[in-house]
Amino acid sequence: MPRQRVTLITLGVADLDRARAFYAAWGWTPHPGPAEGVVFYQMQGAALALFPLHDLAADQGRPGAALGTGAMTLAQNCADRADTDAVWQAAVEAGATPLKRPGQVFWGGYSGYVADPDGHVWEIAHNPFWPLAADGTLTLP
Repeated sequence: MPRQRVTLITLGVADLDRARAFYAAWGWTPHPGPAEGVVFYQMQGAALALFPLHDLAADQGRPGAALGTGAMTLAQNCADRADTDAVWQAAVEAGATPLKRPGQVFWGGYSGYVADPDGHVWEIAHNPFWPLAADGTLTLP
């Protein structure tokens, strides 16, 4: 099995119900399977989990640790600039904090940033050098 992969991204959240409501308003559909105290979203080849911060710290063997946010960026690549604008705007309308409006960037693409209600930073981008498959899958050229 390849080691160069990510199969699950877990975001620590202060309020699970608030986080679930934000991602629902942004258009994400939770996985219907039973899960107590966590919300899962099936993605293409991976999953996203929302997990209360205190439970995540305990699960890591660090009960009571102050877990931070913002030191990494999650990214959603879009097919074109119009889709980038639409996804960014949908996140803001769902309750994300706008950090940077989408615009032309130094590397030749088009991107903007938002933060979810817990401060997790999302880049919404179009990279003309990385075409997406019809299902949105990204494979580096």
